[in-house]
Amino acid sequence: MEGEVVLLDFWPSMFGMRTRIALAEKQIKYEYREEDLRNKSALLLQMNPVHKKIPVLIHNGKPICESLIQVQYIDEVWNDRAPLLPPNPYQRATARFWADFVDKKIYDLGAKVWRTKGEEQEAAKKEFIECLKLLEGQLGDNPYFGGKDFGFVDVALVPFYCWFYTYEKFGSFSIEAECPKLIAWAKRCMQKESVAKSLADQEKIYDFVLQLKKALGIE
Repeated sequence: MEGEVVLLDFWPSMFGMRTRIALAEKQIKYEYREEDLRNKSALLLQMNPVHKKIPVLIHNGKPICESLIQVQYIDEVWNDRAPLLPPNPYQRATARFWADFVDKKIYDLGAKVWRTKGEEQEAAKKEFIECLKLLEGQLGDNPYFGGKDFGFVDVALVPFYCWFYTYEKFGSFSIEAECPKLIAWAKRCMQKESVAKSLADQEKIYDFVLQLKKALGIE
């Protein structure tokens, strides 16, 4: 069933981390191939000719692109263990909605926090916290977004946790002060081996962004 599984990825990518978590949750053995995004491999360009982006999951020679689609694919193919999406269609739709919300909001706003200054940064910070508070409201008093079970929305959001330190350093604010329940949730997720071993070190991410800012000429 497993066949050959290869992941083309780049270590700081929160999108790649989602796929790594899903593979770890399902205990799927795979080959990890690190990509140099300034010098993309022929395989990456061949497997994702449309967006030319990582992560790309290759299963038996066939590419699956876009991280949330990969997580759903992994859940469907290896459906005999550690389900990530709930069985109920309405709950599945709700989980997809919130994962899509994370995709549409959290990445762009987080990037704005470290890329901008002054009023633009303040506006990004404000909206970023508002979005996290909406997510916190959706979490409620549950241990995970999937209720008592770790699931699809948890996989979608938790990789951003290792980027929070970078956002806070550049934005001079505390996410924990604003969203304590969300940080408690993230720490709970980090107790899972699948998450802990898939997320990058927060200080390494910060150093990476410092270098990136230099390379992009952002002061």
